[in-house]
Amino acid sequence: MPPPPRTPQPVTPDPPHPAMSPLMTQSWLDLAFLHWAVDPAVVAPLLPAGTVPDTLDGVTHVGLVAFRMHRVGWLRLPGIPYLGTFPETNVRLYSRDAHGRRGVVFRSLDASRLIPVGVARAGFRLPYVWSRMDIRREGDTLTYTSRRRLPGPRGAHSRIVLRAGARIDAPSELEHFLTARWGMHSTFRGRLMYLPNAHPRWPLHRARLVECDEALVTAAGLPAPVGEPLSVLYSPGVRVRFGRPARP
Repeated sequence: MPPPPRTPQPVTPDPPHPAMSPLMTQSWLDLAFLHWAVDPAVVAPLLPAGTVPDTLDGVTHVGLVAFRMHRVGWLRLPGIPYLGTFPETNVRLYSRDAHGRRGVVFRSLDASRLIPVGVARAGFRLPYVWSRMDIRREGDTLTYTSRRRLPGPRGAHSRIVLRAGARIDAPSELEHFLTARWGMHSTFRGRLMYLPNAHPRWPLHRARLVECDEALVTAAGLPAPVGEPLSVLYSPGVRVRFGRPARP
């Protein structure tokens, strides 16, 4: 495969494919976005073949994103209320492929429902893991906790406490870069796959990080984050549609 082009597709706050027919639907609610800058050379070996780190001003990022998955559903069927609703925390990297498509690569996805974890691992080869998790809200303060069960490593955990603030009327270039991601890169049966998504423009809020005690980033094969996150954001959430996977 030829190397990715020098000029990737533009970062856009609205999806480039809004009219796609949904393969899967779900809502992402009460999201905490924590991001640290990282050297692209560090994450490049962790990305699928055919992709490179997506960068802004010469750096790429590792994201720790905690939220509530709500009513996962297939096609245009109603979402599932119990098995399709659960807390999730993922560790993600930023990628682009030979077509210039920007996406994310998940290094781990902790979730509290065992059956969805098993289906995602066996059917889609996604790195889901079963964890004990909880999300609690008191006023404008949200607490996200996660402790890994299977397949491990045992003891991998996270505790994020943040205080949500005012809505951001005009997100910065960095805030769009970190959140306006309209696809996922993954490897399926030895080949690169791109899974597109579409949703309304993110409602983003300022947030203050009160506490962050986590070991998920290092469990995902990355160096431990140094210092405070470069970016801390909160969103009440969006309704999401996934299209059919595309192969480069």
